[in-house]
Amino acid sequence: MADPIHQFQIVKVVDLPDVILPLVGKVDLAITNSHIAMTIAFAAVVLFLTLVTSNAKVVPGRLQTVGEGLFGLIDNLTDSIIGHDGRKYFPYVFTVFTLILAMNLLGMALTFTATSQLAITATFAVVTFGLVLVIGFAKNGLGFFKLFWPTGAPLVMRPVVGLIEFFSFMLRPVTLALRLFGNMLGGHVALKVFAGFVVTLGAMAAGGGFGLLGIPGAALSMTMVVGLTALEFLVAFLQAFVFAVLTCIYLNDVVNLDHAH
Repeated sequence: MADPIHQFQIVKVVDLPDVILPLVGKVDLAITNSHIAMTIAFAAVVLFLTLVTSNAKVVPGRLQTVGEGLFGLIDNLTDSIIGHDGRKYFPYVFTVFTLILAMNLLGMALTFTATSQLAITATFAVVTFGLVLVIGFAKNGLGFFKLFWPTGAPLVMRPVVGLIEFFSFMLRPVTLALRLFGNMLGGHVALKVFAGFVVTLGAMAAGGGFGLLGIPGAALSMTMVVGLTALEFLVAFLQAFVFAVLTCIYLNDVVNLDHAH
C-alpha cells in the first residue's frame, strides 16, 4: 500500500464471462473499480442536475446557485469562443466538463481516480476530435482543408506552415488526453509520496531516541499533504475547465473556418 502507483491499479470487482465480438475478438465484461468510479460520477452529475432543475426557485439556494454558476460558466465559454453558434455545441461541452469534473472530484474522495487512466482521457479526446472532424466536413465540405492553408502567411511559406498546422491538428487528441491524464496522475502520486513520508517519519519518531528527529520532517510532510490536497481540488476543476476551453477552441476552428481564414 506504500506504492504510490498502487492506487491506479485496475481491479476486478465483479468477474463476468468474456464474450467474443466480430472484428473485435474477446471482450472482458468484468466490472472494475474504474467502471464503478465512472458510474458513480455519471450518477452524481445526473442527480445534481436533477436536484438543481426540479427545485428551481426565483431566489436560488446554494445548490441552485452552484448549478447555475456552472451552467453560466460553460454557456459564456461557448458563446465567447465559438460565437453565435456556440449554443448549438453547449450540450456536448457542458457534458464533457461536468463528467470530467465529477470524476476528478470523486477521485479525491475515493481510492480510484478514473481520469488518471490514459484509456479514459484518450476516449474523451478521441470523441472530441471525432466531433470536430464530423462538424468540420459537414459544415465546410472539402473546404475543411483550408484549415491547413494559412492565407495570412506568404505564399512560399504556406506549404510549410500548412504541414505544421496539419501535424499540430493531428496531435490534438494526444495532447488533450495526456494533459488531463498527466495532471491527475502526477498530483495523486505526489500526495501519496508525502503521505508515506508522514507515516514513515511518524513511526520512526514513535520509537524515541534519534527517531525523534523525524518529527520535523513528518510535520513538514503533513503540511505538504494539506497544501497539495487543496491544490488538487483546484486542479480537478481547472483540468475540467481547460478541457472544455480547448474543446471550444477546436470547435471554433471548424465552425468559423471561413471567418478565421
